[in-house]
Amino acid sequence: MSAARAALSLARRVPFKPVRIAPRTFSTVTVRREKYDPKPGEPEGKIIPFDQIKTEQDLLPPGAEPGTVPTDLDQSTGLERLEILGKMQGIDIFDMSPLPSDRVGTFENPIVVKSAGDEIQAGCTGCPADSHLVRWLVLSRARPFERCNECGSVYRMDYVGPPDDPHDHHHHGGFEEPKTMADYVKPDYWYR
Repeated sequence: MSAARAALSLARRVPFKPVRIAPRTFSTVTVRREKYDPKPGEPEGKIIPFDQIKTEQDLLPPGAEPGTVPTDLDQSTGLERLEILGKMQGIDIFDMSPLPSDRVGTFENPIVVKSAGDEIQAGCTGCPADSHLVRWLVLSRARPFERCNECGSVYRMDYVGPPDDPHDHHHHGGFEEPKTMADYVKPDYWYR
């Protein structure tokens, strides 16, 4: 037994080294990136201030310098780029502020919802806020007023988009809008 104890005590004194595994080799692929080379007649890519944006071409970014990590401003295009440029100057392009819920809208003084599209959905939570579950109201250019059936608050859609929407392809052919209780109210009580 003394030999076994001696071997055990010697094993405790020797530092333990784990078995070394060969390090994994990494294969790398070199990707060549050509610098942004505008075609003849195109302006060179540069960041344009928000108030100088006139066409869709102005919303194309210059891209990041080679060897750097691109930021959102370097790589965003279209509406996202317009939103970022607007926020840099303190302009909220999409007006993401919540609707006022400190009052109940009436036909004389409705809660105004701005929309750049032909239709928008607005969520009513009552007055004061969160006094009932969210009721979704559909407002459109054809029917700009809508009343919440829970609290009676009236909402009006103000169309702020282009007068002639190029994306409106009149795909609504043969579609009849569903009837609501407003269709059964006497015309004398309709809003004007």
